[in-house]
Amino acid sequence: MGAVTLLVADLDAMTTFYRDVITLQVQDAAGDAVTLGRSGTPLVVLRHEPTLRHASPGSAGLFHTAIVFESQAALAGALFSVAQHAPQTFTGSADHLVSQAFYLTDPEGNGIELYWDRDRSDWSWTHGQIEMATLYLDPNAFLQEHLVDGAPNTGAAQIGHVHLSVGDVETAREFYVNRLGFDATASLGNQALFVSAGGYHHHMAMNVWNSRGAGPRMPALGLGQVDLALPNADALGELNERLAHYGTEVRDDGRTLTFTDPWNNILKAELAA
Repeated sequence: MGAVTLLVADLDAMTTFYRDVITLQVQDAAGDAVTLGRSGTPLVVLRHEPTLRHASPGSAGLFHTAIVFESQAALAGALFSVAQHAPQTFTGSADHLVSQAFYLTDPEGNGIELYWDRDRSDWSWTHGQIEMATLYLDPNAFLQEHLVDGAPNTGAAQIGHVHLSVGDVETAREFYVNRLGFDATASLGNQALFVSAGGYHHHMAMNVWNSRGAGPRMPALGLGQVDLALPNADALGELNERLAHYGTEVRDDGRTLTFTDPWNNILKAELAA
């Protein structure tokens, strides 16, 4: 997964939040956009769109952006920053068997997950489906066990997955599995679908918990674009061929492919840096 672009009303406040609370570093600030990340990797792009308004309740769009940290200590550092600077944004935590995760909401209502993955050797697969659960995870106990005093928040992190709110799961499956070529790794009936590439537990997910029946999005604050990082030119070409086969409209500039899913979420595929 590449960077996630968010369309924001208050660029200064959102930059401060992702820098000072989520502990990302400003990598570029030019004009109406700010790019933040870790260790040279861009993770979140904030684009100022003051004329837009929030989407109506029940709309499709972003459920959460999930940032995965390289260690429990690095995750604890970010979680401690949330507790220090914006505890009111914390919305919950869970042990998902494959990962330990903490959830919050940014100042403009965008969901965020901060998490750490257990080693793949500890994951359990049954008939091609990953075993995940939602078990209690005490955030204070996690901090007591893993927080390193005085450790700088400079460890590597990346976008682990992007979770979308969609209108229905079967349409999501047709697009993300059949057209894009992701593997389905888990499903919750007609409520949620999890997909990945390369044997990961999930790079993207789609659910209808807040958005069942939602149609295509109208321009609004929130999700602007999801970047997909492909490993080589052959993979990019294969994706272009798949999308053409299914009649999906694609903007191809020779280096990137830009297209929309059935809910007008914009995706851009490009070669991994």
